[in-house]
Amino acid sequence: MTTFAGVADRDAIETEMPWAEREVPRTLYQFVTHAKETWGQRPAISFQLLSDPGAPAETLTWAGLHARVTQAANLFRDLGVGEEDTVAYLLPNCNEAVFTLLGGGVAGIANPINPLLEPEKIASILRQTNARVLVTLKSFPKTDVAQKAAKAVEMAPDVTHVLEVDLLRYLTGLKKFLVPLIRPANPVAHKATVLDFNAEMAKRAGGSLDFVDADRDRVAAYFHTGGTTGMPKVARHLNSGMIYNGWIGKRLLFTEDDVILCPLPLFHVFACHPILMSMIASGAHVVFPTPAGYRGEGVIDNFWKLVERWQVTFMIGVPTAFSALMQRPVNADLKSLKSAFSGSAPLPVELYRRFEKACGVNIIEGYGLTEATCLVSCNPVDGPKKIGSVGIPFPHTDVKILIHTADEGVRECGVDEVGEICVANPGVYAGSTYTESDRNRNLFHYDIYLRTGDLGRMDADGYLWITGRAKDLIIRGGHNIDPALIEEALLAHDAVASAGAIGQPDAHAGELPVAYVELVSGASVTEEDLLEFCRGRISERAAMPKRIEILDELPKTAVGKIFKPDLRRRAICRVYDAALCEAGIAARVVDVEEDRKLGLVAILEKTGEVDEAALREALGHYTRPWAWKGAARDAA
Repeated sequence: MTTFAGVADRDAIETEMPWAEREVPRTLYQFVTHAKETWGQRPAISFQLLSDPGAPAETLTWAGLHARVTQAANLFRDLGVGEEDTVAYLLPNCNEAVFTLLGGGVAGIANPINPLLEPEKIASILRQTNARVLVTLKSFPKTDVAQKAAKAVEMAPDVTHVLEVDLLRYLTGLKKFLVPLIRPANPVAHKATVLDFNAEMAKRAGGSLDFVDADRDRVAAYFHTGGTTGMPKVARHLNSGMIYNGWIGKRLLFTEDDVILCPLPLFHVFACHPILMSMIASGAHVVFPTPAGYRGEGVIDNFWKLVERWQVTFMIGVPTAFSALMQRPVNADLKSLKSAFSGSAPLPVELYRRFEKACGVNIIEGYGLTEATCLVSCNPVDGPKKIGSVGIPFPHTDVKILIHTADEGVRECGVDEVGEICVANPGVYAGSTYTESDRNRNLFHYDIYLRTGDLGRMDADGYLWITGRAKDLIIRGGHNIDPALIEEALLAHDAVASAGAIGQPDAHAGELPVAYVELVSGASVTEEDLLEFCRGRISERAAMPKRIEILDELPKTAVGKIFKPDLRRRAICRVYDAALCEAGIAARVVDVEEDRKLGLVAILEKTGEVDEAALREALGHYTRPWAWKGAARDAA
């Protein structure tokens, strides 16, 4: 591991040689084999089904993991999976998810899918990636993953085999006896062959592959991005990009003596590439607590004791997880803990300081995205950390802040000038990022710089700052408002755990800023109190929220990001229903759907006779389209 204290260290690494000349494995199988040969009997991965610090756990060495990956790859090839065929998995965290990701990428193309999606979205991904095999759960209490998988495969007829993982094998004692008695039924109507994943793996050789591992770069994984609403986009990941993420981890962050606690899901790029690939490259040990990670029962409550149990040196989190942890006492010995990594969303300054004071360790903020096979930048582990910045671009990663103007076309921004963050590095599959070619149009500047859609700036010291999402900007009468201005103000209040600001439709200004907040457990504050609190902290008058609403819990993605489309839906429903009521129109909003071409569309239902002209007059002043329930979208 090299010292990483600033830009000079990054530049020194880059000047050693171009990335193309570095001696790194060319395939995933070479990558895992190198780990086995280097750290064979050291611990590689651990999984515990329950969150209790004393709960049983399964740990595999690097030699053991290599054998399982080999068996999985041989199984998939036996089932007809070639290099261009897809092995999808719909799994919570478990060791089998690791076997499938790596074995699937060795035999063909691995495709992790978010189990929180609805069956229709899952089926859409299966069809889009031409999946032949799906690895998923056997029916199990307190989860509907198996039932979702069965419905999805009905709508994805090219899936020939479903391989089931039974979590029962992780249980002991009375629970192991009871689960078969209460296992939910899961009748299937699809035509795919259903097999036991572990039983079938056990029939295959684990010493070597039964097929030739072609020594060349190719697509080894598909990762969908978004997809909680609308149809997900699917990004292609090359062997080289995945291995680059691991190389970064070894060179700058981890050694074989490190233990990483990762409660993030193994369908998300953060857990799979920056973490798992870095473990393979460095020989470090990663621990996955419970199938649901941070969402798992008791994980937040037992988190610090898990750190103590496993002698964790690095913990991985997202801002919402850090916020939840700060509502629990630090009730364990944390002397092993060196650092905490935060990604997926900007970290509020007050939360950073609160965590540092409570735990005595720094949070290292980083930045990555699915379309770039993840890693882009992070604050230097051994150097100055600028709170709120996502740090310095990694070696062999070129970040440009670009802006498109009518007069000058595309130009590079100056120091601290805000523009779009654009990235070129070994993780960017230039020109072919998405499986759907139409989505790759206008996705690159100068053919190689991926347009991230994130707004940001580069300061004089070479640190990258994210200022917002281009699509998240609130546009009030032509005035661009960064939602972070509102969110940072609200998060400074002791009672606020998390906050999300959006633009709600407005008949005159186009959009008005509104905010939704989730309170710290046990806190009591009114919406009027919060508005008053903001008045002294939001200097930009146009950014002052028109309304603040307190929710029991803000909608979040599986990795803890605040999911703003749901907040926008909530605002559209409220505003449009109010407009319909005021105009005396017998209709109401029953849903807000995402249309690929139109964006969010309000779906209306009649509650009586409706004057169509009056309806168009009432809603015609708003920019968001509408449609009758069950009707074509040309009304919008």
